Amino acid sequence: MAEQGDLRAAERAGASAGDDPGSGAIHCRDIYKWFGSSLIINNLQLDIAHKEFVCIVGPSGCGKTTLLRMIAGLAEIDSGEITIGKQVVTKPLPTVGVVFQHFGLFPWKTVIKNVMLPLVASGVPKAEARARAEAAIELVGLKGCNDLYPAQLSGGMKQRAGLARALAIQPEVILLDEPFAAVDAQTREVLQEELLNLWGRHKQTAVFVTHSIDEAITLADRVVVMGVNPGRVVKEITIPIPRPRTVASVRRHEQYAPLREEIWDLLRVRDSRADTKGTNANE
Repeated sequence: MAEQGDLRAAERAGASAGDDPGSGAIHCRDIYKWFGSSLIINNLQLDIAHKEFVCIVGPSGCGKTTLLRMIAGLAEIDSGEITIGKQVVTKPLPTVGVVFQHFGLFPWKTVIKNVMLPLVASGVPKAEARARAEAAIELVGLKGCNDLYPAQLSGGMKQRAGLARALAIQPEVILLDEPFAAVDAQTREVLQEELLNLWGRHKQTAVFVTHSIDEAITLADRVVVMGVNPGRVVKEITIPIPRPRTVASVRRHEQYAPLREEIWDLLRVRDSRADTKGTNANE
């Protein structure tokens, strides 16, 4: 366990010392975000190593999704700086793929055309875009579904299509905003295992926002727990469960119950104002 922690620490130190421009290391420095007069994220500091899988958990309104959107270049940073490798994030980067909670598929486009879309938009020749899209579709288990429309897909299939679209650009960083929240519990566990397998084979830097403690422990190398009012990092917890993992092997591990209890205790100790605000767009 100590060796694993030392290795990640060394990797983060190396990333800080000198990433090449294509590196997937993410550094968030002195991040502030306001919505109107409300401070949503307060002086957030976060380092994510190249090829590390980090899950972010926290109560509604703590800024999880806002932080992810800022890392993706889809939301403005009011103060501070986010870098991916040596690139300062001021707009979406071609090396970053994003998977949204509600699939983000265009209903009038087939699966293949949805997956090809970001490639074509970035100027990839159509034949190459199609080949890469087909490979990504097969990778996520949707072979034979190229010509189906989103309305013809189950929730799990739609999420696989969204994941294929993010993977088709061959990203160094993949950002996932509660991608399995809209599917049933059984499909969610199947998708978690498929994501574990995909990440084990390709190992992009992954940042995964979730409300589920179980999901975070299952997937992550490290869980970042955020607090609310304003949003901030409360604690970062290394997950010592060895890979490769399955949902069942994680649940059986001796550290699973203590980790779950620790994270749950951190989430329970939160500003009481969060209980009166409800779910909002600042998650």
